[in-house]
Amino acid sequence: MEVGLRLRALAHSRAAFAGFSAAAHGCRHRQPCRVASSSASCSLAVASSGNGAAAGPVGSGVEVARAKRMLHVVLVSPLIPGNTGSIARTCAASAVGLHLVGPLGFHVDDTKLKRAGLDYWPYVVVKIHDSWDEFRDYFMKQDGQKRLLAFTKRGTHIHSDFSYKPGDWLVFGSETKGLPESALEDCSGEALGGGTIRIPMVETYVRCLNLSVSVGVALYEAARQLNYEQLQYQPDLPEEAQGLFPAEDIYG
Repeated sequence: MEVGLRLRALAHSRAAFAGFSAAAHGCRHRQPCRVASSSASCSLAVASSGNGAAAGPVGSGVEVARAKRMLHVVLVSPLIPGNTGSIARTCAASAVGLHLVGPLGFHVDDTKLKRAGLDYWPYVVVKIHDSWDEFRDYFMKQDGQKRLLAFTKRGTHIHSDFSYKPGDWLVFGSETKGLPESALEDCSGEALGGGTIRIPMVETYVRCLNLSVSVGVALYEAARQLNYEQLQYQPDLPEEAQGLFPAEDIYG
């Protein structure tokens, strides 16, 4: 009896979430979501609350906190939208900025991308850069202490032995080709880089870790070393968007 009630409740939740998601991403039926340049945040749409009040676009819940971000994640030419959506969710949970460097293997309005990120997009500051050169120019213009750290299977430092600093940008390559040479050179050079890093694993049966897993492992090791200080900055979410997101994560 109890199991049946729970299953019906879950089915109801899924149906409600489906309608919620359809409203959230209505841009699919109006016009394609545009890929933003490095000067603007990604223009993915987000949901309206039940009373018709709309939340802001991607990153709207973290406008104040974005200037205080201690860490950033950079994905260079990611191919699988589900991986990127999961990484966006991790970035939201850890108050970390996310940068996508093209060419991308998907469109930013991809259903799998949105579903993997669930309803956390307002908490993610996402910037999309057309190329590595464009990203490098953007990075060089950023104020304060900063360095690029390349995560690669052939890195010279083990991720847990490396000493992270505020202002580190964690750079990851595509699921199939890894990082391009230009990115590796910048991450290894004295001008912009802080070195190359690897996550140890047994390679006898597995070629590499999943991209979203690698980002989670690396990001939380860096956050741990920095005493999770970035988590102290609460998102400045508009009042009308409070309570917008479901309390139960039915896809968790």
